[in-house]
Amino acid sequence: MTGTPRRAVRLLLMAAASLCVLLPLLRGATTAGAITEFGVGRDVAVAAQLGSALAMLTALLVSGRLVDAWGWPRVLRWSLGAMAAGGAVAVTAGHPWTYLAGRAAEDAGSAGVLIAALASVPVLNLPGRITRVVGGAVAGVAVVFVLGANVAVRIDTAAGWRLGESVVPAAAALLLLAALRLLPRDRLPRAGPRPAPVCGPGVAAAALLAVAGLELGPLRDWSDPLVGGLLGAAAVLLAACRARTVLPARRRPGPAPPGVPARAAAGAITAGATLGFTQLALTAAVPVLLLQRGVTVAHVTLSMSGYGLGMLAAGLTARRWRLTPLTSSSLGLPLATVGLASLHFLPAGAGQAALVAGAVAVLVGFGLVVTQIPYLAGFLAALPRQRRAAASALYPVAILFGGVLAQTVPGSSALLTVEGDARALSTVLWVACGAVALVAMVLGRPVVSLTVAAAAGLQHLLLVALAGGSVAGRPGAATAALAVGAAMGLVAWGRRQQSERLARVRANEIALQQAVLHPIPARLGELRLTGHYQPATAGTGVGGDFFEAVRTPHGTRLLIGDVRGKGLQAVQTVTDLLGCFRSQAHETADLGELAARLDRQLARLAAARGDEELFATALLLQHRDGIDQVEVVNCGHLAPLRVGPDGVRATPVPALLPLGLGALGLGPAPAPTPLALPGGSALLLHTDGLSEARNSSGEFYPLGERLSVLRATDPGRLIAGLASDVRDWTHQLSDDIALIALTRA
Repeated sequence: MTGTPRRAVRLLLMAAASLCVLLPLLRGATTAGAITEFGVGRDVAVAAQLGSALAMLTALLVSGRLVDAWGWPRVLRWSLGAMAAGGAVAVTAGHPWTYLAGRAAEDAGSAGVLIAALASVPVLNLPGRITRVVGGAVAGVAVVFVLGANVAVRIDTAAGWRLGESVVPAAAALLLLAALRLLPRDRLPRAGPRPAPVCGPGVAAAALLAVAGLELGPLRDWSDPLVGGLLGAAAVLLAACRARTVLPARRRPGPAPPGVPARAAAGAITAGATLGFTQLALTAAVPVLLLQRGVTVAHVTLSMSGYGLGMLAAGLTARRWRLTPLTSSSLGLPLATVGLASLHFLPAGAGQAALVAGAVAVLVGFGLVVTQIPYLAGFLAALPRQRRAAASALYPVAILFGGVLAQTVPGSSALLTVEGDARALSTVLWVACGAVALVAMVLGRPVVSLTVAAAAGLQHLLLVALAGGSVAGRPGAATAALAVGAAMGLVAWGRRQQSERLARVRANEIALQQAVLHPIPARLGELRLTGHYQPATAGTGVGGDFFEAVRTPHGTRLLIGDVRGKGLQAVQTVTDLLGCFRSQAHETADLGELAARLDRQLARLAAARGDEELFATALLLQHRDGIDQVEVVNCGHLAPLRVGPDGVRATPVPALLPLGLGALGLGPAPAPTPLALPGGSALLLHTDGLSEARNSSGEFYPLGERLSVLRATDPGRLIAGLASDVRDWTHQLSDDIALIALTRA
């Protein structure tokens, strides 16, 4: 892209993608005129539909490999050329099969254009911007959708089908000229090792057979031997490919190429299939429902333009706010299901039905597309460079399969005629609602699924209550149900946003706690240790209590204490004090001198702040390998408790003045107090937040009594039991708690 403005290239790609959206709209308007002129029968129409689906699927799979081998600019040029050539053949055709061949080439070219556009996104944009870029592209495509839908409905009657068919090839030719001018024309790369395909030829062939069978099933009959043979052959071929991949295979020398991230691929494929399935159900059912109520074709198209407006709103939302898969699915999936459920209760009047259908289309379009964008963006950002385009084809293939599966729903044949049975249409729409709820479960969003089900159920009850089961002449009932469902979708979205904010706060809390208070290791030297820290205020992570355990040349050393004060200033004092301990514990041989250095450090900090009342209680403990005792210096802190087979006992450790008062610097360093640590016993070091925890009656936590009840000398069991027991004792902590339990290994 050297020397080419990236904005111009992005506009070219967006126009090319919009052309792929415009193609089925114009074709839907011109196909009737072509069928009338050529006298196409049912068999030819079935062949046309099947050929179009197979051509697109084949082109999607092949163009992905070609983009990886040749680069997306070259494939984009070739695909635009195929669209222009195929459209030209279709426009000038004098025979139905020539016309169908031109359409198939045009479909294949549009698939190549789509793959080239998708593959270019991670190449031209940084991973963090892909969501915004995809949102902007969706907004641009939505504008083309709205304009194209309203132009397409008038083009056949105004100018004839051949002129309508010529719009897409003419636009493709213009874009091809722009691509030749803007995009580089590199030479073909030399032959070299090609990356392994995302899906092999066997899987691709199985997909083609499956699509052929699923397309022919509703058009012919599911009991037709040809349909059963195609589906059976697809299943056998896929099973054979699966068995072949399980068997040990010969690998090429060198490291294996990076694979497609399974989680990102699964989310994108599931979202794409949902889009294809639900979009077909919507765009096929709404016109039939409106035409049955006497709405004109022009107004039907105007109502369906609401789907494009919903897409536009979704794209702009993705550009404005940072969406995640959780928030987007929490908002989008309930809204989509609410809209689909509302289609069961369209008013009988033509004007009112058109208005409600337009609102439903906006809701469903926004819900479906706002769910797609984060999944697609995350998928594109996670693709490996070696197989980026071939893997990106999975998303449009999923959309294609979703649309094909929608045609297999019982009653889908009712969507093909204006006289479609109302019960069959209702079945198709309810199946679409169930599919969206199922997708919510597959994506791991049970809350969204429950919201979807509740929204649909409440809508039905509301309609029964307001309209007695019928909305004829009562458009307010349908509007009220639609509003209630939309509100539930917004509630689900708000709940998910709040959950994500709380999760981020919790993650920040844990990160802060681990940065200031290093986790106590399970073993240091000959000591087994367990630590526990519980701040009094939820969401803070760190308070005024502190602990640390380090392995030094002088043995294993521990520090536990409590700083006077609360809030951010107390956290700053803790950070400074622990930093001094971590550095001086390795440099100072005498434990009493280490305590004196901590005292001087805290005194300097108090002088710098002008805080004459700054101090901290602390207890320092040291264990030298090979002996059955520890040494302790107690600076105004609570004495350790020994827990053993003979019960719980307080240790005779004299308490000096707290750190920060300068008392340890007035004379010689204090002498450590030795404490016996026999096997089978444990020492508990704690802060006053444990012993001063109160219950609802104001009684302090009976630490010694509860330790006797717990009867645990293993550090892990002792700490876990205390932490759980004190939570049961008090309804709310008034002070932080820091605990360390230790025993000889």
